Order: sequence, then structure tokens, then C-alpha cells
Amino acid sequence: MLKYCIKRILSLIPVVFVISVLLFSMMKLMPGDPIKLSISPSVRPEYYDEVYEAQKKKMGFDKPIPIQYVNWVKNTASGDLGMSITYKEPVSSVIARPMKNTVIMNVFVLLFSLTISIYAGIRSAIKKGKFIDQFWQIFSLIGMSVPSFFIALCLIYIFSFTLKIAPSGGMPIDTSDIGSWIYHLALPVATLTIMNLAGTIRYVRNAMLEALSEDYIRTARSKGLSEKVIIYSHAFRNALIPIVTVVIIQISTLFSGSMIAEQVFAWDGLGVVLITALNKRDFMLVIALNMFYAVIYLVSNFICDIVYALVDPRIKLD
Repeated sequence: MLKYCIKRILSLIPVVFVISVLLFSMMKLMPGDPIKLSISPSVRPEYYDEVYEAQKKKMGFDKPIPIQYVNWVKNTASGDLGMSITYKEPVSSVIARPMKNTVIMNVFVLLFSLTISIYAGIRSAIKKGKFIDQFWQIFSLIGMSVPSFFIALCLIYIFSFTLKIAPSGGMPIDTSDIGSWIYHLALPVATLTIMNLAGTIRYVRNAMLEALSEDYIRTARSKGLSEKVIIYSHAFRNALIPIVTVVIIQISTLFSGSMIAEQVFAWDGLGVVLITALNKRDFMLVIALNMFYAVIYLVSNFICDIVYALVDPRIKLD
């Protein structure tokens, strides 16, 4: 297993290199001049050129592009993500609290969506063609067809304006109060959970239906094994690979896909910071956040490979 893990880690090195080159190139191709944006408007015109050259040297933009790339990689690897021209402080400090808020929200979404989708997918497969299966099929189609902001607005209208049992947005005032966190997280978590359930339930259902149609299931039934043992010990285990794939993809896309929900519910997360950075042409902040999303995707794929090997030992032998 260790040899397999090392092999997978080594295979990520060229991927990380390509991603870093693309992100650095994206930063250079973005419209606007980061040097001008970093200079205070109060600088007198007669000193502007002098200040511009000094700032250019300070930011390292006076060096050739390859040298700038190498320096950026070294700084990023050491934890120095540069300065934000919008917030006038290190990028690492700017994204610290929003990252915590985004992670907290997405952890709840993953827990709820994974639990509900596995249960609903298995029940739909067992009760194929019956009411519960038709209900989740219709629910999935609606969830996949309706945009997230519309679901968010519907939940706000029902639970905030009509029933008045949940806030329409905002952050908890007392960050040490768990109840306040749950109160403010209810609607954004519900919105993202509904969005994630739509596709995941269908994948779990289809994987279970395929597993339940295999010969070994009929053999297990002929031996007199209980239905619970057949479903959860035999069928579900063999359906895990496609299910794991969907779950891992869900993890990697959830962080980038929660931006709209964060905007609608005024949740101080990475999505709000990224949109602000794009509007303000905050180059270092944009590239740091995109690197974070890329790392999340790579780590998710690595975990996916490891889980594959644990579920099916034949994979690591290949």
C-alpha cells in the first residue's frame, strides 16, 4: 500500500507543475497593471514614475518572467502568498477567516448530503419503480434543473420571510456560540445539500441497481442470507467505486461551487473574497485562491485513488 501511495504522489508532481505554470500565466494575462493598483492615489504626479519603479522592484516585476515564476513558486512553497492590494495585508491573513467559514459550511454540507444520498439511493434501488423511487427521481431532476440561487431565494422566502424561523443571511455574532452557528448555517447548508443530492442520489441508485443484478447476489439469496446482509455487505460494497467517485468529485467541486450561496446568504467565505478580488484586480489574492481550489482537487483525487485501492485490492496491483 505504501508503494502505491508513493507512486500516486509522484504522479501528481507534473500535474502540480502544469497547474502552477497555468496560474502564473493567468496572472500575467489578467487585464490591469498590479503595480499601478498598488500605488496610493495620494502620490504626487512628479514623484509617480519614481514610486512606480520602486514598487515594481519591490514586487519583483523588474526581473524576467522565468525568474518571477521561480520566485513565486519559492515564496508560495514557504507560505508567503504575497500582499493583497485590496486589503493592504498579506494574502494568508486575508483568506484565513473566510477559509475557516467556508470549510465549516462545506463540512456540514458533505455530512448531510452524503448521509441522505446514500440512504435515498439504496432505498430507491431496493424499491425500484415504487413511490419512494419515483419521489427521489423527481427530486433529483428538479435539483439538477434549478439553479442554486433560485433554491436559495425560495428557502429564504419560506423560512425567513414567511415562517420567520431562520435568518436570510449573515454571520453569527457570537462565534463561540454553537447554536448561533447552526442558526445562521441552516439555509446555506440546506441550499448546497439540495444541489448535491440531485446528482449523487442518481449515481448511488444506478450503482446499487447494477450491483443487485449481478450473479453473486442471486447466489447469496439462494443461500438464504438475509436481505440486509445482501444489500449492505455484498451489493453496497461492490457499488462503492462509482459512489466514491461521485463523493470525491463532490468534495472537489463544493468549495468552488459554494460561491453563489455565499453571495446570496452574505456568508463571509472564500467565494465572496474571490469575487471581490476579481473585481478589484487583486492578482495575488486571485492566484492564491485558485491555487487553493487546485490543491483541493488534487488532494481529493489522491484520496479517491487510496479509497479505490482499499475497496478493491486489484487496483493497487495494477
